[in-house]
Amino acid sequence: MCWTYIIHYGMEEVGLGLAEAQNWNIASMILFLSSRFVCTWLLRIITPGKLLMVFALGGLGFVCGAILIPGYPGLICLVCVSGCMSLMFPTIYGIALDGMEEEEAKLGSAFLIMAIVGGAVGAKIQGNLITSHGVPASFNLVAICFIVIASYGYLSFHQFHPDRYSDHEKK
Repeated sequence: MCWTYIIHYGMEEVGLGLAEAQNWNIASMILFLSSRFVCTWLLRIITPGKLLMVFALGGLGFVCGAILIPGYPGLICLVCVSGCMSLMFPTIYGIALDGMEEEEAKLGSAFLIMAIVGGAVGAKIQGNLITSHGVPASFNLVAICFIVIASYGYLSFHQFHPDRYSDHEKK
């Protein structure tokens, strides 16, 4: 949902032309790719649930910046969300399938892949919010998504598997 509307944000909130706004979208994807490598390294020393929670809270903070701070600072916040999103899907996937038997994992992974459609539905809802409330306000939907992901990360290391992982055990 963030990538879909970076160009709109740049054009409508900052006054950029289409090509320049697209360059900000490209920058966000480069940040996403770079952060994926950093996150892979961080997973060696921080448990997946904790890292997921931290990055979701970071994404929430950046989305709030995009909502509340006008102009280029808001656009920079929106681009920075990509750095936080780089960890999300593979980590959610790994946490969700952890400890499942082979047949359960097949079914579970199929449902996780189908859940990607939620992003398409979310983008449609966000588009409707842009029409009715404007570009910055539409990112409240993204903020809600990050709250849900942060909660999932928190629960994955506190409730579901409280002693399975400890940062000291992962070396």
